[in-house]
Amino acid sequence: MTDRPTGLPDPSASPRTAEADPHENRRQVLYWRLLARLFDPEEQPALESASLAVVEDLGLPSALLDPQTSVDSVVQRHPELADEFDGLMAPEPDGDRDSDSSADAEGDAVRDRAAEVRRAALVSKVLLNVFSSGSGTVTAGQLARWQSDAGWLERALGCAPGELRGGRGGGGRSGHGAPGLDRLIPVIGPELGALEADLVKRMRLREVLADPVLAARLTPSMSLIEQLLRDKSNLSGIALANAKALIRRFVDEVAEVLRTQVEKSTAGAVDRSVPPKRVFRNLDLDRTIWKNLTNWSPEEERLYVDRLYYRHTARRTTPQRLIVVVDQSGSMVDSMVNCTILASVFAGLPKVDVHLIAYDTQALDLTPWVHDPFETLLRTKLGGGNDGPVAMAMARPKITDPQDTVMVWISDFYEFGRSQPLFEGIEAVHRSGVRFIPVGSVTSSGRQEVNPWFRERFKALGTPVLSGHISKLVHELKTFLA
Repeated sequence: MTDRPTGLPDPSASPRTAEADPHENRRQVLYWRLLARLFDPEEQPALESASLAVVEDLGLPSALLDPQTSVDSVVQRHPELADEFDGLMAPEPDGDRDSDSSADAEGDAVRDRAAEVRRAALVSKVLLNVFSSGSGTVTAGQLARWQSDAGWLERALGCAPGELRGGRGGGGRSGHGAPGLDRLIPVIGPELGALEADLVKRMRLREVLADPVLAARLTPSMSLIEQLLRDKSNLSGIALANAKALIRRFVDEVAEVLRTQVEKSTAGAVDRSVPPKRVFRNLDLDRTIWKNLTNWSPEEERLYVDRLYYRHTARRTTPQRLIVVVDQSGSMVDSMVNCTILASVFAGLPKVDVHLIAYDTQALDLTPWVHDPFETLLRTKLGGGNDGPVAMAMARPKITDPQDTVMVWISDFYEFGRSQPLFEGIEAVHRSGVRFIPVGSVTSSGRQEVNPWFRERFKALGTPVLSGHISKLVHELKTFLA
């Protein structure tokens, strides 16, 4: 990201420069008004009237200054603004900031300063709507509006809606990810996720779920799914049915993203011991021509082919065994949801034998339902402590061929005094030939916390803890299964 991606006032600018530049004055009015409203919801009359004058002078709608008006509403009334919000705050690629010549920069200076004022008005709208989330009880409509506005903020940063908050983005709307996205995710993602979680906690969720109209207005998110999974035992009737529908929607959306990332990852290595099928689709034309070049007739300008060559297409069919062990204690909810869905995606691929175990103080074998993440999640019981050795005792008998097995263990590894027994079990599994992958957490934001005692020992063992971003785990598993 740039140092000031939103174009906030530069405190190092001299007062004389600001006084001499009316564009800078107007830009600062808009940002000072933004800061005032973020830290104090009460209006400051002077800043409000000055900001209104600036917005109207720009030909922009006054609704940009109203935090109760969603960005969706503004765009619906003024569709020409939609393109301006897209990429509005996107960080510049490294090396692009100084690419313009000094002559070009000087020639565009006046126009750029005027454009910055307009940009400030749009940036202020998005930031105020997202970060001024108020207090008190939240309705389903208010949550849905905030989620929509958060999606516009993510679009302004060059990401797909939901991408920074933890969910369903596919690496940027372009499919290649926004410049600097790796830096945006750990900085902004957790903050947006925390805001969304706070709004969900302030909802009277059971009352909302009991009303089909209100429940239909909910937008599935990781924070909402967490609350539903925690409270599912207290729901019944219409409320339970609506809760299940929301979980199903979220599971399907995340599964689609992960399926796209995993596709074409498990084609086994070519088995050259099996003769190629002599059919036209397997014909290796380049090799056939190369091998028959000695039969070229210059007089006839014709190549005579003595032998046809075909590509080997048979794949090794030895199944790979994937054992996923997930800590389902209170601090690992994101991991439980993401890994349950990821395991189901891999379970749907050919030649992959997937086993799923969840644990807290007890271990639960979820393998029979691994193909259906929805049913799997309904069988989990989030919260409580954790007892890794119990989970290891369930996982080890599943290892039949260590050289053909990978064990993914997702946890923060805080074991309440039983660290040594768990590590000894992990060490034994690793030395048997199993590829052991410890993961601190599996979230879309990539935020993780791992017991330092375990982190150091995993490093010494040659199996360092994997980064918490789910795309890293997908890459590791694809490498193993390729």
